[in-house]
Formats: sequence, C-alpha cells, structure tokens
Amino acid sequence: MYDCLKGKFKARFKRDAKWIFSAPGRTELGGNHTDHQNGIVLAAAVNLDSKAAVAPNGENIIRVFSETYPMCEISLPPKPACRQEFGSTYAIIKGVAAGFSRLGCPVHGFDAYVCSDVLPGSGLSSSAAFEVLMGVIINHMGGFGLSPAEIAKIGKYAENVYFGKPCGLMDQMASSVGNIIEIDFKDPDNPSIQAVDFDFSSCGHALCIIDSGASHADLTHCYAAVPQELKSICRFFGRDVLRDIPEKEFYENIVPLRKAAGDRAVLRAIHVYEENKRAAAEAEALKIGNFEEFLRLVQQSGASSWQLLQNVIPEGRTEKQEMAFALALAEHLLNGRGAVRVHGGGFAGTVQAFVPNDMLSNFRDGIEKVLGKGSCHVLYVRPFGGALLEEC
Repeated sequence: MYDCLKGKFKARFKRDAKWIFSAPGRTELGGNHTDHQNGIVLAAAVNLDSKAAVAPNGENIIRVFSETYPMCEISLPPKPACRQEFGSTYAIIKGVAAGFSRLGCPVHGFDAYVCSDVLPGSGLSSSAAFEVLMGVIINHMGGFGLSPAEIAKIGKYAENVYFGKPCGLMDQMASSVGNIIEIDFKDPDNPSIQAVDFDFSSCGHALCIIDSGASHADLTHCYAAVPQELKSICRFFGRDVLRDIPEKEFYENIVPLRKAAGDRAVLRAIHVYEENKRAAAEAEALKIGNFEEFLRLVQQSGASSWQLLQNVIPEGRTEKQEMAFALALAEHLLNGRGAVRVHGGGFAGTVQAFVPNDMLSNFRDGIEKVLGKGSCHVLYVRPFGGALLEEC
C-alpha cells in the first residue's frame, strides 16, 4: 500500500521510507463566523488528506519536499519566528518544530515527501492539514505521546506566531481529532471538545463541496469587516468578544447600538447569537440521530449567513455574484430536499450541500454543466484524524 508515495520518497532521498503519515482536511458543518467570537462550532474531518512518506535522517535538519512547493530545510533546534518568513511553508514547519521545543520535546531530524489532495482555497483547510501532519510526524518520532488536541494547539501556534496569520483553533482541531466534533471556544486557549457519535455514511445523503468559481483575491476588506464590525459592538459594552455580552443585554441596547455601530454590525451580531445556538442544536440533532432536524438547521444557517451575516455577495458587486449564483443553483437542483449553505469564510470559494443519495448523480451533473467539470466534490466524513497509516 502507498507504493507510489514510497517510490517518490526513494527517488528523492535515495533510501526507503520508514513510515506513512496522514492528516485530513476539514469541513465546517455549523458555526459560520462564530469561532473568532469565542463561539460554538461543529466541524468534521473529510476523506481528502495530506500524506507524507518519512524516514529519520540522523541530522539536526528537517527536510520536507512536496509536489506543490520547493524543498524546505529547517535547522534544529528551530530559531525564533522571523517576519520575513511570514506566509511561507518554511515558517509553518519551523513553527511546528518550535511548538514542540517550547513544551520541552526535543525534535529529531527527518526527511519527508508530502503529497496532498486537500483542495486549496476550498475552505477545507489544506494549511491545517499540513500543520497537523508535521505535528503527528514529530510526535511519533519523539514518542512524546501528545494528544490530538495538543498537536492542534501546536499547529495554531505555528500559524499565529511563525506564519503570521491570526487564525483560530477550529481547523487544526478538526483535522487532528477527526470524525465530527463540537468545539466550544468560550475559553479559546482550552476549548471544550466533544465527539459527536454519528455515522454519516448511514444518513442517506452525500456531502458535496461546490466550487463557486469566485476568487478570494481583493476580498481582504470583506473578510476583515466581519470581525471589525463585531468589535464595534463589543466596544459599546466594553467587552472583547460577543460571547461575553449576554444576548438579553444586547437587545436591551439595540437602539443606541444601531447608532453607534450601524445596522450591518447589529445584524451580524444577531447572526452570531443565533448561530451559536444553532451549532449546538445541530450537534445535539446528530447525537440523537435526527438527521432531518440537522438538515433544517443547516438550511437556517445558510439563510442567516446570507441575510444577516451578509458574507455571500462582496460589497458593491453586481455583475459578478458567483457565490450567490452557486447557492441559487444548488437550491434549484435540490428542489426542497437536502440542505445548502455558504461554506467557510464566504464571499468566494465554496458552497456546502447535503444531497440525498438518489439525487446525487443528477445534482452533480447539474452543477458541473453550469459551473464546470470538477466543480462538485463528493466527500466523506473521515472517522479519524492525524495518524500513522503504515510502518514500512
């Protein structure tokens, strides 16, 4: 098994691999834009992953080669973060190694050949999968025995401090833990993680991720405006995040809030309050096996993201509204069945649909006839997270 990956490792490093590791991409099932307000998220690992063939090299160097970026060589022990390295693969690898070192776990040198089928720019978090992959390799080689949650936190540390991106912990946690999990970020440094025991393969629906064809380029201001406007709500109350403001207190002050922060900020806050409750209810519906209720809540989430959070159509766009069009097309093809919602950050990227199995072929054909071949990806929930797949 994995002979192709082993062969590529041998061709690159002139010796045999010792292990094959894997870490999955993830999908957000519920909790759209709630994590940065210390809210509740429902997420799942998916069957697309980053894999690595690995062998120790007996040196104080980590070498990682991938088909999508040049060879990276990191000296050990890892040096402090460097602003000039922000945004690079090199920074992520160095940051993960540094995350182990700061816990007193000495990192050993290794060579790795990495391949990935986690779709870039799809909201499936290829970066988190790579971070978790590096973490699982280092953890196994050192025999450190860190838990999946601890590996996820190291991935977040690497992305925040070394890569220079102020992300939350949802992506790394979903990739590291696997299956379906409910995450409550009330304490963002130590979030509560609950496994959701649900066999997705038995629900009679396929999970589809649809590429809208829209680019994330030039949309930074759209993404930044969401947390900025929510911060304006929080400043009114002298709090840091919306989770710290009781919903009753929010509504009691809604008149002066509209004047202080503007209507869109107020509407976005309403979405977050409702979406937190909805994400928890979605998790509960799956725990008791009520998939129809889960679908109803997913559809509500999608409507709230469009109407209240307003992360479907980029501000000022009229002619190009790809996300809105993809949502409308999916709704039309589902014809009242299943559910569809904006996926991830919104404004561009992907749509998530739960499609009844008896409709899947026609649904996929209908999407790809309009949006192009390969635009509809049928995924499965992966029951495990970052892991050693094989000892060679």
